[in-house]
Amino acid sequence: MPHFTETKMQPGVLGVIGAGQMGHGIAHVMLRAGHRVLLFDISQGLVEAGAARIAKGMARDVEKARMTAEERDQALVRLKPTTVIAEASEADFIIEAVTEKYEAKADAFRSIEPHCRPETIFASNTSSISITRLAAATNRPNRFVGLHFFNPVPVMKLVEVVPGLQTSSDTVDQAIALAASAGKTPVRVNDFPGFVSNRVLMPMINEAVFCLMEGVADAQAVDNVMKLGMNHPMGPLELADLIGLDVCLDILKVLYESLRDPKYRPCPLLEKMSAAGWLGRKTGRGFYEYPQK
Repeated sequence: MPHFTETKMQPGVLGVIGAGQMGHGIAHVMLRAGHRVLLFDISQGLVEAGAARIAKGMARDVEKARMTAEERDQALVRLKPTTVIAEASEADFIIEAVTEKYEAKADAFRSIEPHCRPETIFASNTSSISITRLAAATNRPNRFVGLHFFNPVPVMKLVEVVPGLQTSSDTVDQAIALAASAGKTPVRVNDFPGFVSNRVLMPMINEAVFCLMEGVADAQAVDNVMKLGMNHPMGPLELADLIGLDVCLDILKVLYESLRDPKYRPCPLLEKMSAAGWLGRKTGRGFYEYPQK
């Protein structure tokens, strides 16, 4: 197994579970860093769609001179979209990026673990769920860590590195080195619900939705106040649309149920819009409308 270190990194084989928004982005940056990537999902259509989005993203990389056409072609050769979980036996590192629900993530690890080598490190891209709890669903809690990437993955620099209670120091070091190898800035945080990013961000988004629901201001005004007054690059409602209202709701539920603090209670309007399928950019409508291509 290649050993990832901050000073010297050998290309390894990574398995990414989930070819959606986060999964294909993680695969993209790992391919760009020289790693081989096995991109897993439950159907051939999903893995092919993820691979197509990676190819499209790398075409933009070439246009913007972030990589050459030859580097792009070599990177795409290192990508293997697959539905055959037995191929996980090749992986040095497994990164899970499925929906933000405990059972879905735990099931993904339970399904793939019998096919993995004992030394393979498992990582979850969860944005709020306890790493210790997820690690307990596996037989390798000492080789389990949180790697929380941010959307869009090829652009955003931060990765929260989250050790669980039983995570070994070597696993943390290798996770930090892997994130750094992809050009990210790893920041170690402790295993509390929402970590740092969403424990701070989600209450702000939730309060912005309450402002809208209660008629304090319309969506554009709420966002403009935060952009122009607080120097935020995006307003909280715009950001919620980018993240996905269903994802925001799931994270708030984890925070509310885990911390038992009413300040994390999801706004009823957020719940109503999620129930209606108005999830933001990915569905064409959230707090704003988005023309669908």
